[in-house]
This record gives sequence, C-alpha cells and structure tokens, in this order.
Amino acid sequence: MAGSPALVLAVPAVAGPETRPAVEELLSIVRGDQPGIEVTAAYLGGEGAPTVADLLSAAAEAGLAAPVVVPLVPGPHEFLPELHKAAAETGAQVLDPLGPHPLLAEAVHVRLSEADLARADRARLFAIATAADGVVLTTTGGEEAAAAAGITGVLLAARLAVPVVPAALDVPGSVAAAVAHLKSTGCARPALAPLVIGPEADPELLATAAEETGCPSAAPIGAYPTVAQLIASSYLAALPEPSQEQLEAAEAAAADKRTTSGAHAAR
Repeated sequence: MAGSPALVLAVPAVAGPETRPAVEELLSIVRGDQPGIEVTAAYLGGEGAPTVADLLSAAAEAGLAAPVVVPLVPGPHEFLPELHKAAAETGAQVLDPLGPHPLLAEAVHVRLSEADLARADRARLFAIATAADGVVLTTTGGEEAAAAAGITGVLLAARLAVPVVPAALDVPGSVAAAVAHLKSTGCARPALAPLVIGPEADPELLATAAEETGCPSAAPIGAYPTVAQLIASSYLAALPEPSQEQLEAAEAAAADKRTTSGAHAAR
C-alpha cells in the first residue's frame, strides 16, 4: 500500500557468493507475491551491501517512514541485540525471528525428503530404505535457539511420525548428545535436519556435525517458498491498520486501473 514502510530483510552474514543467491531468491519471491512492498536486504557487511544501520539512516534522512526489519533467522540469534540497538536510534521496528512455525517444519520436511531421509508424504505407503527413524533438528544460536527449535521439532515429529530432538550446532557436544539420545531409545538410522535458512550458519558447522556423528544430513532450508511467505506475513502483521484516507486512495487507484484496463480492452 502506498506510504507503507519498507521491509528490510536483515541477513546475519556478510554479503558474498555463498549468501547472496538464497537471499536474492527470497526477495524475488516476496516482491512477486507482494508487489506493493519495497523490499531490501541488509547484511553485516560486504562490498556494495548496505547494513541495517545504513538503510535506517537513509530512510530517516529522506523523511520516509521507518522501515520494518525482519531478521532472517528461524529463532534466537546473537545478532538480534545489535539489530534492536540500530533500530532504537531511528524508531524502526525489529520483528521477532521467523520461527518456531509450522511452515518451517514443512520446509525442513521437504529438505529431508529431497535427501531421501524421509517420505515426502507420510500418507503414502511406500518405503525408503534410507529414511531416518529419528531426527536431530540442528540450529545455531546456542542453547536458547535449540530450546526454541524444540517447538518446530514437535511439529516436524508430527509430520514424520518419528522422534525429533533439537540441538545447537554452535554448542560443543550438543549434536552428538542428541544423536546418542536417539540411539539409546532404539533409533538405528538417525539423521540431521538443519533448522537453518543458510546465511546464519557457518557451513563448516553443518559439515562437522555430520562427520563427527556419522549421520546423513539434509540441506539447509535456503530459499524455500514458505520462508518468503513468513517474511511477508510477519511484515504485513506488523503494519498499523490503514486509515480511511489510505483505504479511499487504494480504492480510487484500483478503480482507475479497472477503467484503464477496460479502455485498452475496448480498442
């Protein structure tokens, strides 16, 4: 809607060839689904990449509405306090992380099925020899993030019909302990499922966890469409109710568009 604040997607990573592709794809999906929203990504640094502070300052200097900042993380993360600090100086709003949420459980399920570690649809009665009989839901952000991931883990367990245990990739021994717990309860084929969008986690952490536990791992969530859906819905829910003037302006614009389309069709 005209006059709405911009959406700033805060990426907890330096811009580069490893982080930009997924972020740009998510931005493209959001823009396609919500063409009236101005969407920009902010990074921790990188050549030609604005930071959140840069974008908030630019909006303030231009006299624009303070942007709404959406952190690109599925749960608690160490960079959130810095986001809130930068926003407090300009009056911008920083939203909560994207999870826990059923749509993230869906995305993780899909990544597991793509790696042949789970059935794509548990209602389909066919076997996958490599399917996991237990899952460790790995995330970053320490024990707090692992605890929050437990909620998404419950949702994932309901989808997979196997036990799911959360663990923190950045806490030594956390993933190994989760795997050991699953094995102690009778799981013979545990697998790792990253509750990680991508940029917020060091790829070496994911690789090391798989290597040290000997468990296969699904890929990070990446630019799965439900992540873009969560980004847009979080932003839209944070907007104030439109004024009567804004509603009338939107209605007038829609009427003008219909009139113009009708005139073109008549030619």
